[in-house]
Amino acid sequence: WNHTKVSEFILEGAFDNPHLQGLYIAISLCLYLTAILSNSFVIIVTIVYPPLHTPMYFFMSNLAILDLVGISSVVPKMLENLIVGKNTISFEGCVEQIYTFTFSGSTELMLLTVMSYDRYLAIHQPLHYMTMMSKGTCTSLMAGVWAIGTINSLINTLLVAQLDFCVPNLVQNFLCEIPPVLALSCSSTYLSEITVYMADIILGMGSFLLVILSYCLIITTVLKIQGSAGKWKAFSTCSSHLAIVGLFCSTIIYTYIQLPSTPLKKKNRTVSIMYTLVTPTLNPLIYSLHNKVIKAAFWKILPFRKT
Repeated sequence: WNHTKVSEFILEGAFDNPHLQGLYIAISLCLYLTAILSNSFVIIVTIVYPPLHTPMYFFMSNLAILDLVGISSVVPKMLENLIVGKNTISFEGCVEQIYTFTFSGSTELMLLTVMSYDRYLAIHQPLHYMTMMSKGTCTSLMAGVWAIGTINSLINTLLVAQLDFCVPNLVQNFLCEIPPVLALSCSSTYLSEITVYMADIILGMGSFLLVILSYCLIITTVLKIQGSAGKWKAFSTCSSHLAIVGLFCSTIIYTYIQLPSTPLKKKNRTVSIMYTLVTPTLNPLIYSLHNKVIKAAFWKILPFRKT
Protein backbone atom coordinates (compact mmCIF):
# COMPACT_ATOMS: atom_id res chain seq x y z
CA TRP A 1 0.00 0.00 0.00
CA ASN A 2 1.05 3.55 -0.70
CA HIS A 3 1.18 5.18 2.74
CA THR A 4 0.09 8.58 1.45
CA LYS A 5 -2.80 9.85 3.57
CA VAL A 6 -5.99 10.44 1.61
CA SER A 7 -8.16 13.54 1.76
CA GLU A 8 -11.16 11.93 0.06
CA PHE A 9 -12.71 8.54 -0.56
CA ILE A 10 -14.05 7.01 -3.74
CA LEU A 11 -17.47 5.42 -3.32
CA GLU A 12 -18.21 2.30 -5.32
CA GLY A 13 -21.71 3.46 -6.15
CA ALA A 14 -25.12 1.91 -5.61
CA PHE A 15 -25.71 0.77 -9.19
CA ASP A 16 -23.55 -0.96 -11.78
CA ASN A 17 -25.05 -0.23 -15.21
CA PRO A 18 -24.02 3.29 -16.37
CA HIS A 19 -26.49 3.14 -19.28
CA LEU A 20 -29.41 3.21 -16.82
CA GLN A 21 -28.10 6.15 -14.81
CA GLY A 22 -31.08 8.35 -15.69
CA LEU A 23 -33.49 5.67 -14.47
CA TYR A 24 -31.51 5.23 -11.24
CA ILE A 25 -31.63 8.99 -10.60
CA ALA A 26 -35.39 9.13 -11.22
CA ILE A 27 -36.14 6.14 -8.95
CA SER A 28 -33.86 7.37 -6.16
CA LEU A 29 -35.30 10.88 -6.33
CA CYS A 30 -38.89 9.58 -6.26
CA LEU A 31 -38.17 7.37 -3.25
CA TYR A 32 -36.39 10.22 -1.46
CA LEU A 33 -39.21 12.71 -2.06
CA THR A 34 -41.78 10.11 -1.01
CA ALA A 35 -39.83 9.50 2.21
CA ILE A 36 -39.52 13.23 2.93
CA LEU A 37 -43.22 13.96 2.30
CA SER A 38 -44.64 10.90 4.07
CA ASN A 39 -42.41 11.16 7.16
CA SER A 40 -43.01 14.92 7.36
CA PHE A 41 -46.75 14.26 7.18
CA VAL A 42 -46.54 11.80 10.09
CA ILE A 43 -44.64 14.36 12.19
CA ILE A 44 -47.02 17.21 11.39
CA VAL A 45 -50.23 15.23 11.84
CA THR A 46 -49.15 13.84 15.24
CA ILE A 47 -48.53 17.42 16.40
CA VAL A 48 -51.66 19.19 15.10
CA TYR A 49 -54.29 16.42 15.44
CA PRO A 50 -55.31 15.93 19.13
CA PRO A 51 -56.55 12.30 18.81
CA LEU A 52 -52.96 11.36 17.92
CA HIS A 53 -51.55 12.76 21.16
CA THR A 54 -50.95 9.28 22.55
CA PRO A 55 -47.74 7.34 23.36
CA MET A 56 -47.88 5.19 20.23
CA TYR A 57 -48.06 8.16 17.86
CA PHE A 58 -45.47 10.08 19.90
CA PHE A 59 -43.02 7.25 19.30
CA MET A 60 -44.12 7.03 15.67
CA SER A 61 -43.30 10.71 15.10
CA ASN A 62 -39.83 10.15 16.58
CA LEU A 63 -39.37 7.21 14.23
CA ALA A 64 -40.27 9.50 11.32
CA ILE A 65 -37.68 12.06 12.48
CA LEU A 66 -34.97 9.38 12.61
CA ASP A 67 -35.95 8.14 9.14
CA LEU A 68 -35.61 11.69 7.80
CA VAL A 69 -32.19 12.07 9.41
CA GLY A 70 -30.97 8.71 8.11
CA ILE A 71 -32.13 9.04 4.51
CA SER A 72 -31.06 12.69 4.27
CA SER A 73 -27.53 11.78 5.36
CA VAL A 74 -27.13 9.42 2.41
CA VAL A 75 -29.40 10.11 -0.57
CA PRO A 76 -28.51 13.75 -1.42
CA LYS A 77 -24.82 12.81 -1.77
CA MET A 78 -25.75 9.67 -3.69
CA LEU A 79 -27.89 11.71 -6.11
CA GLU A 80 -25.12 14.27 -6.51
CA ASN A 81 -22.64 11.54 -7.43
CA LEU A 82 -25.11 9.97 -9.87
CA ILE A 83 -25.75 13.30 -11.60
CA VAL A 84 -22.12 14.46 -11.70
CA GLY A 85 -20.77 10.99 -12.41
CA LYS A 86 -17.94 11.34 -9.90
CA ASN A 87 -18.32 9.03 -6.88
CA THR A 88 -16.17 10.87 -4.36
CA ILE A 89 -16.66 12.14 -0.83
CA SER A 90 -14.26 14.17 1.30
CA PHE A 91 -12.74 12.68 4.44
CA GLU A 92 -14.71 15.17 6.58
CA GLY A 93 -17.91 14.42 4.66
CA CYS A 94 -17.35 10.70 5.15
CA VAL A 95 -16.90 11.13 8.91
CA GLU A 96 -20.05 13.27 9.10
CA GLN A 97 -22.01 10.66 7.16
CA ILE A 98 -20.76 7.89 9.47
CA TYR A 99 -21.84 9.86 12.54
CA THR A 100 -25.29 10.80 11.23
CA PHE A 101 -26.13 7.42 9.76
CA THR A 102 -24.82 5.48 12.78
CA PHE A 103 -26.84 7.76 15.07
CA SER A 104 -30.10 7.31 13.17
CA GLY A 105 -29.63 3.53 12.83
CA SER A 106 -28.70 2.78 16.44
CA THR A 107 -31.33 5.14 17.84
CA GLU A 108 -34.01 3.60 15.63
CA LEU A 109 -33.13 0.11 16.88
CA MET A 110 -33.68 1.20 20.48
CA LEU A 111 -36.84 3.12 19.59
CA LEU A 112 -38.35 0.03 17.96
CA THR A 113 -37.62 -1.82 21.21
CA VAL A 114 -39.41 0.87 23.23
CA MET A 115 -42.34 0.72 20.81
CA SER A 116 -42.63 -3.05 21.29
CA TYR A 117 -42.73 -2.50 25.07
CA ASP A 118 -45.40 0.14 24.55
CA ARG A 119 -47.52 -2.32 22.55
CA TYR A 120 -47.07 -4.94 25.27
CA LEU A 121 -48.34 -2.58 27.97
CA ALA A 122 -51.28 -1.49 25.78
CA ILE A 123 -52.42 -5.10 25.39
CA HIS A 124 -51.40 -6.55 28.76
CA GLN A 125 -52.38 -3.58 30.98
CA PRO A 126 -55.07 -1.68 29.00
CA LEU A 127 -56.69 -0.15 32.12
CA HIS A 128 -53.41 1.20 33.49
CA TYR A 129 -51.73 1.88 30.14
CA MET A 130 -52.17 5.67 30.06
CA THR A 131 -50.95 5.94 33.65
CA MET A 132 -47.89 3.76 33.08
CA MET A 133 -47.05 5.45 29.77
CA SER A 134 -47.62 9.02 30.90
CA LYS A 135 -46.25 12.02 29.04
CA GLY A 136 -43.32 12.23 31.45
CA THR A 137 -42.50 8.53 31.04
CA CYS A 138 -42.60 8.75 27.24
CA THR A 139 -40.41 11.85 27.24
CA SER A 140 -37.89 10.20 29.58
CA LEU A 141 -37.78 7.05 27.43
CA MET A 142 -37.18 9.08 24.28
CA ALA A 143 -34.54 11.23 25.95
CA GLY A 144 -32.70 8.07 27.03
CA VAL A 145 -32.96 6.53 23.56
CA TRP A 146 -31.64 9.66 21.84
CA ALA A 147 -28.84 10.07 24.42
CA ILE A 148 -27.60 6.47 24.04
CA GLY A 149 -27.76 6.73 20.24
CA THR A 150 -25.77 9.97 20.32
CA ILE A 151 -23.08 8.59 22.65
CA ASN A 152 -22.75 5.35 20.67
CA SER A 153 -22.41 7.21 17.39
CA LEU A 154 -19.99 9.77 18.81
CA ILE A 155 -17.64 7.14 20.28
CA ASN A 156 -17.56 5.00 17.13
CA THR A 157 -17.14 8.01 14.83
CA LEU A 158 -14.30 9.52 16.87
CA LEU A 159 -12.44 6.19 16.83
CA VAL A 160 -12.78 6.02 13.04
CA ALA A 161 -11.77 9.68 12.59
CA GLN A 162 -8.44 9.20 14.39
CA LEU A 163 -7.37 6.31 12.12
CA ASP A 164 -4.91 6.70 9.24
CA PHE A 165 -6.22 6.04 5.76
CA CYS A 166 -3.97 5.41 2.80
CA VAL A 167 -4.25 4.43 -0.84
CA PRO A 168 -6.29 2.46 -1.95
CA ASN A 169 -9.23 4.61 -0.89
CA LEU A 170 -12.14 2.83 -2.60
CA VAL A 171 -15.08 2.37 -0.21
CA GLN A 172 -16.93 -0.74 -1.32
CA ASN A 173 -20.33 0.82 -0.80
CA PHE A 174 -22.32 3.84 -1.96
CA LEU A 175 -22.11 5.46 1.49
CA CYS A 176 -19.61 5.74 4.31
CA GLU A 177 -20.39 3.09 6.90
CA ILE A 178 -18.05 1.86 9.59
CA PRO A 179 -17.33 -1.71 8.29
CA PRO A 180 -16.18 -0.81 4.74
CA VAL A 181 -14.30 2.30 5.94
CA LEU A 182 -12.41 0.34 8.61
CA ALA A 183 -11.24 -2.06 5.89
CA LEU A 184 -9.31 0.84 4.28
CA SER A 185 -7.36 1.90 7.35
CA CYS A 186 -3.59 1.46 7.30
CA SER A 187 -3.41 1.73 11.11
CA SER A 188 -4.68 -0.61 13.81
CA THR A 189 -8.49 -0.87 13.87
CA TYR A 190 -8.60 -3.20 16.87
CA LEU A 191 -10.27 -0.72 19.24
CA SER A 192 -12.80 0.36 16.62
CA GLU A 193 -13.69 -3.24 15.84
CA ILE A 194 -14.20 -3.97 19.54
CA THR A 195 -16.57 -1.00 20.00
CA VAL A 196 -18.47 -1.89 16.82
CA TYR A 197 -19.00 -5.45 18.02
CA MET A 198 -20.04 -4.25 21.47
CA ALA A 199 -22.60 -1.97 19.85
CA ASP A 200 -23.77 -4.84 17.62
CA ILE A 201 -24.28 -7.13 20.60
CA ILE A 202 -25.75 -4.61 23.07
CA LEU A 203 -27.79 -2.37 20.76
CA GLY A 204 -28.36 -4.66 17.78
CA MET A 205 -28.85 -8.16 19.13
CA GLY A 206 -29.96 -6.86 22.53
CA SER A 207 -32.73 -4.73 21.01
CA PHE A 208 -33.80 -7.56 18.71
CA LEU A 209 -34.03 -10.07 21.59
CA LEU A 210 -36.03 -7.61 23.72
CA VAL A 211 -38.45 -7.12 20.83
CA ILE A 212 -38.81 -10.91 20.51
CA LEU A 213 -39.44 -11.15 24.27
CA SER A 214 -42.09 -8.41 24.10
CA TYR A 215 -43.90 -10.19 21.29
CA CYS A 216 -43.76 -13.52 23.07
CA LEU A 217 -45.50 -11.85 26.02
CA ILE A 218 -47.95 -10.13 23.64
CA ILE A 219 -48.85 -13.42 21.97
CA THR A 220 -49.32 -15.07 25.38
CA THR A 221 -51.66 -12.25 26.42
CA VAL A 222 -53.58 -12.27 23.12
CA LEU A 223 -54.20 -16.03 23.34
CA LYS A 224 -55.96 -15.46 26.67
CA ILE A 225 -58.46 -13.06 25.09
CA GLN A 226 -61.91 -14.55 24.54
CA GLY A 227 -63.15 -14.55 20.97
CA SER A 228 -61.28 -14.42 17.67
CA ALA A 229 -62.40 -10.83 16.95
CA GLY A 230 -60.85 -9.59 20.19
CA LYS A 231 -57.63 -11.46 19.49
CA TRP A 232 -57.38 -10.05 15.98
CA LYS A 233 -58.12 -6.51 17.14
CA ALA A 234 -55.42 -6.71 19.82
CA PHE A 235 -52.76 -8.16 17.55
CA SER A 236 -53.59 -5.87 14.60
CA THR A 237 -52.27 -2.91 16.61
CA CYS A 238 -48.83 -4.58 16.50
CA SER A 239 -48.76 -5.73 12.86
CA SER A 240 -47.29 -2.52 11.44
CA HIS A 241 -44.59 -2.34 14.10
CA LEU A 242 -43.72 -6.02 13.62
CA ALA A 243 -43.33 -5.53 9.85
CA ILE A 244 -40.97 -2.58 10.36
CA VAL A 245 -38.92 -4.44 12.98
CA GLY A 246 -38.50 -7.43 10.69
CA LEU A 247 -37.48 -5.31 7.70
CA PHE A 248 -35.09 -3.00 9.54
CA CYS A 249 -33.44 -5.35 12.05
CA SER A 250 -32.82 -8.17 9.57
CA THR A 251 -30.95 -5.92 7.13
CA ILE A 252 -28.97 -4.04 9.80
CA ILE A 253 -27.89 -7.19 11.66
CA TYR A 254 -26.98 -8.91 8.38
CA THR A 255 -24.65 -6.05 7.44
CA TYR A 256 -23.02 -5.23 10.77
CA ILE A 257 -22.53 -8.75 12.08
CA GLN A 258 -19.86 -9.37 9.43
CA LEU A 259 -16.16 -8.73 9.97
CA PRO A 260 -15.15 -5.14 9.10
CA SER A 261 -12.44 -6.55 6.82
CA THR A 262 -14.94 -8.62 4.83
CA PRO A 263 -15.25 -7.25 1.26
CA LEU A 264 -18.70 -5.87 0.46
CA LYS A 265 -20.33 -7.99 -2.19
CA LYS A 266 -23.06 -6.94 -4.60
CA LYS A 267 -25.79 -8.61 -2.53
CA ASN A 268 -24.61 -6.65 0.52
CA ARG A 269 -25.02 -3.45 -1.44
CA THR A 270 -28.61 -4.46 -2.19
CA VAL A 271 -29.20 -4.91 1.54
CA SER A 272 -27.69 -1.46 2.19
CA ILE A 273 -30.12 0.06 -0.33
CA MET A 274 -32.95 -1.61 1.56
CA TYR A 275 -32.23 0.00 4.94
CA THR A 276 -30.95 3.35 3.66
CA LEU A 277 -33.54 4.13 0.99
CA VAL A 278 -36.42 1.65 0.93
CA THR A 279 -37.11 1.22 4.66
CA PRO A 280 -37.41 4.97 5.51
CA THR A 281 -39.81 5.26 2.57
CA LEU A 282 -41.95 2.28 3.58
CA ASN A 283 -42.13 2.95 7.33
CA PRO A 284 -44.67 5.83 7.25
CA LEU A 285 -46.65 4.07 4.51
CA ILE A 286 -46.85 0.83 6.52
CA TYR A 287 -48.10 2.75 9.55
CA SER A 288 -50.53 4.93 7.60
CA LEU A 289 -52.20 2.70 5.01
CA HIS A 290 -53.96 0.45 7.56
CA ASN A 291 -54.47 3.10 10.24
CA LYS A 292 -57.96 4.62 10.29
CA VAL A 293 -56.97 7.36 12.76
CA ILE A 294 -54.16 8.64 10.53
CA LYS A 295 -56.42 8.49 7.49
CA ALA A 296 -59.03 10.54 9.36
CA ALA A 297 -56.33 13.01 10.41
CA PHE A 298 -55.22 13.31 6.77
CA TRP A 299 -58.65 14.48 5.66
CA LYS A 300 -59.05 16.71 8.70
CA ILE A 301 -55.90 18.76 8.13
CA LEU A 302 -56.26 19.08 4.35
CA PRO A 303 -57.43 22.62 3.39
CA PHE A 304 -59.47 21.13 0.54
CA ARG A 305 -60.82 18.17 2.50
CA LYS A 306 -64.07 16.45 1.66
CA THR A 307 -67.24 17.59 3.38
